[in-house]
Amino acid sequence: MYVFFVLGENKIFDMTAKGCAMSEECVDGSINFGIVRTVHMTSCCTTPLCNNRFQDYKSIPNGKKCFSCKGEDCTRTVNCEGEENHCIKMTANAAGVRVELKGCASKLMCTDQVTSLLTMYSGLQYSCCQGDYCNSASSASPALLLLLVPLFFSALFC
Repeated sequence: MYVFFVLGENKIFDMTAKGCAMSEECVDGSINFGIVRTVHMTSCCTTPLCNNRFQDYKSIPNGKKCFSCKGEDCTRTVNCEGEENHCIKMTANAAGVRVELKGCASKLMCTDQVTSLLTMYSGLQYSCCQGDYCNSASSASPALLLLLVPLFFSALFC
């Protein structure tokens, strides 16, 4: 498993783990809010000691576009990358302030199972849609981006 968070152009968290897993745990997923992106990759195999290397991650735009927020401006565009084929809109209440985040997400992040787990463990509410800019461009409260994104993934994969 390989998990990393990117802030702007800089990787701010990077974790690699090796071990045994059930086949349903061999999944890839990412969320891209423009300035912050997090990626979870697994590389599974079935022969003894085959987990001695990881595939390289390449950030390649895929042509899909979604709205993204910077501060209260949620009319910015984020270019989706790799398997990010959905737009996402995430809402949370942090210290009494409503926070809205928008960006791109891979199919895994938009499944009913992931949605219900995240809502149950983190209180985050979110919705996914397909189609360019389908996550609407309404304004949001100031984004607590750096606090919410790691929380989002720690609730899902820890």
